[in-house]
Amino acid sequence: MKTLYPWQAAPWSQLMREIDRLPHALLITGEEGIGKRRFAEYLAQLLLCEDSTKTTAPCGVCDGCRWYLAGNHPDFRLVSPADGDAEAGEDAKPKRKSQVIGVDDIRDLADFVNLTAHRKGIRVTLVYPAEALNIAAANAFLKTLEEPPSGAVFILVSNHWRRLLPTIRSRCRVFPMATPDQTVAMAWLAQQHVVNPALHLAHTGGAPLAALEDASAEWLPNRKTFLAHIANPAVLDVLAVAAELEKAKLEMSLVVSWLQKWVHDLINIKMTGKLRYYPDWDSDLRRIATQSPAFFHYTDRLNEAMRLAHHPLNQRLVFESLLFAYLDALRGKSSRGRK
Repeated sequence: MKTLYPWQAAPWSQLMREIDRLPHALLITGEEGIGKRRFAEYLAQLLLCEDSTKTTAPCGVCDGCRWYLAGNHPDFRLVSPADGDAEAGEDAKPKRKSQVIGVDDIRDLADFVNLTAHRKGIRVTLVYPAEALNIAAANAFLKTLEEPPSGAVFILVSNHWRRLLPTIRSRCRVFPMATPDQTVAMAWLAQQHVVNPALHLAHTGGAPLAALEDASAEWLPNRKTFLAHIANPAVLDVLAVAAELEKAKLEMSLVVSWLQKWVHDLINIKMTGKLRYYPDWDSDLRRIATQSPAFFHYTDRLNEAMRLAHHPLNQRLVFESLLFAYLDALRGKSSRGRK
């Protein structure tokens, strides 16, 4: 049975003090990579646990727990972006994993939440990540939240809660989860045999699960090469670097996140003298920060690119545009008109 991560003991205790007053819709928010989904899954198991003596943890052995852990509890539904590969035939070209939760998923959910519960009168729906709801799905889901059937409980998990419809947020009890204490996170990463956990925690903004992935990611050499390019803007060959990124078949959102963290550090150095994400590039960042103006307009450009990262765009052209805009920002020029 999966348990909570060490840094989740305090928020779990906080939630357990209010378990008898749990609303019909709970929105768990926080940075990506801190274990919010496992926290939500543990809560779902607790709600479906049939041990009458349980207090703050599911028993793990009753019928409800066993069915939940086996992934076939009749009173639980996970609403998440569909995996296209699961539907591809043996000889078919694999489909890319969907990035959205569609309206058909919510229509299917309506049938589930309006049925009579099979076991103990409660039906639990976990929506992850909640910001993946497209507009049609979000509006359909809102109707369910506005008039929830008796016994229906919704647990929403979001990495970017501001992208949710305000009307959905207003109908949920928001439960924010903080980034874990660095000492606790580093101790856990050390147990996972991560070398230099402090550095990987920095690369991911303090998120332990993201740091664990960062430590073993296949794209680590690509990031190092890319950062070396942007650390030397005087010789940055935009067209060559964009072609290199395209050839590596990296997710656009991944590359944009590298740029966002780099620029965040540049801005932070100018404003506070400190950096957050790339301590291993300290000298390069400080050299660039002292020679360049603020990057606030460029962050808007990066945020827009991140919003469009999963759309069918020409990646090489997007990379070229962002890198040219980066050079413009270094020269103190506006790049809003550059395509």
